[in-house]
Amino acid sequence: MREPAPISNYVNGSAIHLSLQGKGGVGKSFIASILAQYFLNRGHQVQCIDTDPVNHTLAQYKQLPVKLLKLLRGSRIDERRFDALLDTFLKDDVTFVVDNGAATFIPLWNYILESEVLAKLHEAGKPLYVHTILTGGQALADTLEGFRQIAESTADRNIIVWINEYFGPVEWEDTTFLDMAVYKLNEQKILGMVTIPRRNQDTFGQDIEEMVCRKQTFREAFLWEGSSIMTKQRLKIVQRQLFEQLDKLDFASSTKSARQVEAL
Repeated sequence: MREPAPISNYVNGSAIHLSLQGKGGVGKSFIASILAQYFLNRGHQVQCIDTDPVNHTLAQYKQLPVKLLKLLRGSRIDERRFDALLDTFLKDDVTFVVDNGAATFIPLWNYILESEVLAKLHEAGKPLYVHTILTGGQALADTLEGFRQIAESTADRNIIVWINEYFGPVEWEDTTFLDMAVYKLNEQKILGMVTIPRRNQDTFGQDIEEMVCRKQTFREAFLWEGSSIMTKQRLKIVQRQLFEQLDKLDFASSTKSARQVEAL
């Protein structure tokens, strides 16, 4: 088993954060935008990459530094473009936030595994974190399956699970995610969790939905003259609570593989 790079090699701003889930419409781009805003707020130099071949949602955030990368050539995946993406990760010492579309979920993850991308990035002192989303409602089973596919195929403790309660509680027959078998079997792969709680849909819910529809960052929404004082207040609460959860994630600890953690 490969040894992870020393923690001292993980310099601030030399990591890759990949928003990855096989189910579309569950908030991948929203979470990528939150990550980009968070790292910019914390003083990182950030480069966002939108690889979604269908919906270029992240690229629509004009206040974020986003590059559009086409991974499809016609109707087929162009794996050479994956090579170009990896070269970018290795050459540039910035914090990358990558929004990947549902259509390229399996090809991109297979490329990462088959080409031993994680080992190459570890060797270069650039860890990769996978941010995957679980959502309630009809998409619960699909998002749980997406999480399972990622967790069972990696040996690293590098998964951040986002619990998105916008469509309802993330639970099955009164069983929460933490009590599900898929969590217990893969707990050692999870670096941490971030919850987007379900709030009053007539206030918080509508405020967030309108901000997302306008493709605004939190800062833009705070300054937007079309928002009421209380809308801005509620959005500040949402931003603060999300950022506080991200502050608690010990990214450096992911330099230990899941197998090492399990053996401790």
